[in-house]
Amino acid sequence: MSIRPLDVLNDSLGSPVIVRLKGAREFRGELQGYDVHMNLILNNAEEIREGESQRKLDSVIIRGDNVVYISPPENSK
Repeated sequence: MSIRPLDVLNDSLGSPVIVRLKGAREFRGELQGYDVHMNLILNNAEEIREGESQRKLDSVIIRGDNVVYISPPENSK
């Protein structure tokens, strides 16, 4: 049985992720939800620019058409 991309997202629910967006923006936070369009909900989020935290947010909704990639944080490897 093959693994589908949304299965990977489902396995990441409740875990920290880094989301890279078009325009080189990044958000780090706990993945709380997603839909088939890859719209994402992150809790305890922070915006990252040039490797530095710019601002902290309780939650953020990210439109899927802006997502370049979703990855676990580097320190969780």
